[in-house]
Amino acid sequence: MIKKIKNIANTEDKKRLLSNFFSLSVLQGANYILPLITLPYLVRVLGVEYFGLLAFATATVMYFQILTDYGFNLTATREISIHRDNKEKVIEIFSSVMTIKVILMFVSFFLLFILVFSFEKFSKDALVYFLTFGTVIGQVLFPVWFFQGMERMKYITYLNILSKVIFTIAIFVFVQEQSDYYLVPFLTSVGFLVAGIWSLYLVKKEFDVSFSFQKVETIKHYLVDGWHVFLSQFQISLFSSSNIIILGLFINNTAVGYYSAAERIMRAVAGLNVPVTGTIFPRISNLMKINRTKAIFELRKILKVGGVIYTFVAMLIIIFAKEIIELIYSQNSSDSILLLQIMAIVPLTIFLNNIFGTQIMLNMNKEKEFFLVLFWGGILNLLICSVLTYFYSFLGTTIALLVVEVFIMLYMYNYVKEVLYDK
Repeated sequence: MIKKIKNIANTEDKKRLLSNFFSLSVLQGANYILPLITLPYLVRVLGVEYFGLLAFATATVMYFQILTDYGFNLTATREISIHRDNKEKVIEIFSSVMTIKVILMFVSFFLLFILVFSFEKFSKDALVYFLTFGTVIGQVLFPVWFFQGMERMKYITYLNILSKVIFTIAIFVFVQEQSDYYLVPFLTSVGFLVAGIWSLYLVKKEFDVSFSFQKVETIKHYLVDGWHVFLSQFQISLFSSSNIIILGLFINNTAVGYYSAAERIMRAVAGLNVPVTGTIFPRISNLMKINRTKAIFELRKILKVGGVIYTFVAMLIIIFAKEIIELIYSQNSSDSILLLQIMAIVPLTIFLNNIFGTQIMLNMNKEKEFFLVLFWGGILNLLICSVLTYFYSFLGTTIALLVVEVFIMLYMYNYVKEVLYDK
């Protein structure tokens, strides 16, 4: 076993791959584990209704995170990966992408302002939505796509974890009663902002890359380049964040609380694939241009291993859903047990969708087809989620989530099956 590990890490390229995988694993673990640590405490102190309010606000603001990301987590990562040895080109990509993201951030805040003061559902908790928007600002400042493209994730991993640990502890210290609910989005946003500002310092210090104003034509090029991926990412929100929005609008924040209790566990399990898929994306991007056969061969191996692991995990979740919910949230969230069992297969479909869609379709320049799959998935979700939620509350929302994820998986597989299994 030791000999195999040494052989894997016997080249600089593979050492970098292992380093990035480790960094992304630690980072992703912090992103999901730390919130799970605070969730039982928040449910107990704030109650399911206020917990649901915070989940609803987060889902609302997620639309603006998607708008400001604009698909750059994929397209800019790919561009940086391809041109990382050309410093002038890297500065052009970095500056253009940051310019677009900042402009979209101001547009997002303007849209949020209109939304909040146009509907009582939002205006009565205006402070919560504006404080939650701080996560959008922090995410704009944090160029994860740059570090992923450079395959140097270790520079930001520990910083990100440190900031999240500090502000996780702060939640236990400062959130003592139900009236402190507004401190949760405030502390979360401050953590995002600190990590974002420091990451920009690392871009300058470690890579000597500084912001430089670009020509309008150059900025427009990157805006157009990310368009179809942005639309695809936006469509994803139609069967993730939108489910919570529909549930909150049709039922109430308490129902959102029960649904979110199960969904956050499911998302944490689904997030286990991010270190793998995030690490291999820039590598597969390069390999697709050099040796497509080898790239597909590697993806097939990952597909087999990941498929077996996620199938096994799904079985464990179904069997031990009651124990998982009670361990994390206590018996007060018993309504979430059935929801978690239904969601158990979703992490597997998300993993498969990443391989079929992100790793194969996008790297084969099938952005339009990728968007088409997610477009119809989003439309299907709006229809069945609205109907099922109206009649069956959070149970209907959960069933809609599963149906749409399976639909997208089969749709994407239909596009890539010939490429994936071409001898």
